[in-house]
Amino acid sequence: MHQSIRAALSAAVLFVVSATAAHAQGQVNVICSVQAEWCNLMATVYAKTTGTKVNITAKGSGEALAQLNAEKANPKTDIWFGGTGDPHLQAAEQGLTLEYKSPQLAQLHPWAQKQAADSKYRTVGVYLGPLGFGFNKELLAKRKLKAPESWADLLKPELKGEVQMANPASSGTAYTMIATLVQIMGEEKAFEYLKALHPNISTYTRSGTAPIKAAARGETTVSVSFVHDVTTEAVNGFPVGSATPSEGTGAEVGSMSIVKDGPNTETAKKFYEWALTPGGQQFGLAAKQFQLPSNTQVPKDPRMTDPAKIKLINYDYAKYGASAERRRLIARWEKEVQNAAR
Repeated sequence: MHQSIRAALSAAVLFVVSATAAHAQGQVNVICSVQAEWCNLMATVYAKTTGTKVNITAKGSGEALAQLNAEKANPKTDIWFGGTGDPHLQAAEQGLTLEYKSPQLAQLHPWAQKQAADSKYRTVGVYLGPLGFGFNKELLAKRKLKAPESWADLLKPELKGEVQMANPASSGTAYTMIATLVQIMGEEKAFEYLKALHPNISTYTRSGTAPIKAAARGETTVSVSFVHDVTTEAVNGFPVGSATPSEGTGAEVGSMSIVKDGPNTETAKKFYEWALTPGGQQFGLAAKQFQLPSNTQVPKDPRMTDPAKIKLINYDYAKYGASAERRRLIARWEKEVQNAAR
């Protein structure tokens, strides 16, 4: 086992054992919208150290929100962990998630506390991840192309068919991109940009991580991705690099919510509290995920992007996390971009 993973697991196990006087009972049903390795590490350690059975269902954030809506009359899920914060805010607005104020809020970064306040304490921030680009360095060199450094660079004719992004209807990554562009350029210019970008897109993937995985494996040259996902591929030995757009970019506040009227609410609250602790927040890094954890006590890994060193916009999470705004922007994208004649 890798030394950093062993250390993270040891720290988390010690924390849970010391914090849990007696083994918990029952189970907790979790929709997990981060990478499978992260989900599985959390589930395994929490189950072993508390005696609670953890049932994990992996879904992107757009699909997770759809499932919670479909289950509304008879919820089967207890916790929704991870994924972009906008759909979590929409779930809160729609009454799908439980109001719950963690006693650990004061230990969290201000952006995580704001996410909780914006949702009337029906969700909370668990990590921050800036949006940017990934690119395959070998393909760029082979084709004598310069790595993109700006949103404008993605429109270059030499990148025709060489860029991948996700579909905003199923991916929080892609919706964050659209909302970011609208805030930087204004809505009309943002949609002109997306239409101009369309010929350069080879495919709109279902998940937000698929484009960088494709770039890492030489299936596309450039991806629109959260930069921590690019770091993961680089750490795994793939020839990829990342950049954040010079015009400015948004960031996801990955979030966590307790489902209202879920089958195991009390067990869910215990899992939720644990997932906010420094011990519970080490599993992202242990699984080679490089988002910035929300608990200020978690040591920062140097491979994580420092928000202070990039041009982050003042992303309006409350506005773009509203259901009506998300539906409207996605519908406009589907009509004017995805379904437009090439």
